[in-house]
Amino acid sequence: MLGSITPLGERGRGSRWWVTVSAYLVGSVAGGAIAGGLIAALGLALGAGAWSTSARLAAIAIALIVGLVLDLGLGGLRLPTIRRQVDEEWRGSYRGWVWGLAFGFQLALGVATIVTTSTVYVTWLAAALGGSVTGGVAIGVAFGLARAVPVLAVARVRTPGQLLGVDATLRRLAGPARSATYAAAGVLAGVAVAVAR
Repeated sequence: MLGSITPLGERGRGSRWWVTVSAYLVGSVAGGAIAGGLIAALGLALGAGAWSTSARLAAIAIALIVGLVLDLGLGGLRLPTIRRQVDEEWRGSYRGWVWGLAFGFQLALGVATIVTTSTVYVTWLAAALGGSVTGGVAIGVAFGLARAVPVLAVARVRTPGQLLGVDATLRRLAGPARSATYAAAGVLAGVAVAVAR
């Protein structure tokens, strides 16, 4: 995604990077807020608001542990996901702000494209178990921002060489980022279990 929204690419498409990125950020925040609010409302409708704090934390801890098993592929198990990506042809078909808004919205939903980590599902479980629509919206906004803000890292990409450098850096950091995500999920599971007692 980072390689898709650069000043270099937007200049080549006749768009202004800051307009596309602003729309991308707005779409991501809106998508996260809407998803978080709807999931929280669904959780309340299904009675999650009546659960004790300990039960909610225990459910999140279990989800994190199951998610780690799936993320690591233990026992041959795989994380469930779809095989859809955002439509790359939109970049050449629509103005930057249109596709930026649409890309941001879809990516903030977390599950409308390929899911690479179980923490996406756990985020939405937390929204469902949070006990309030406002809390769900806050979780969704935080998730949307976390998905979108990394695009600011390519703000200075104006040459093909710089873009290749970003791609090389992302490939180099992919493994450590994945390991950090797994470690964070493990720590969060431990904290949830400790606090749930």
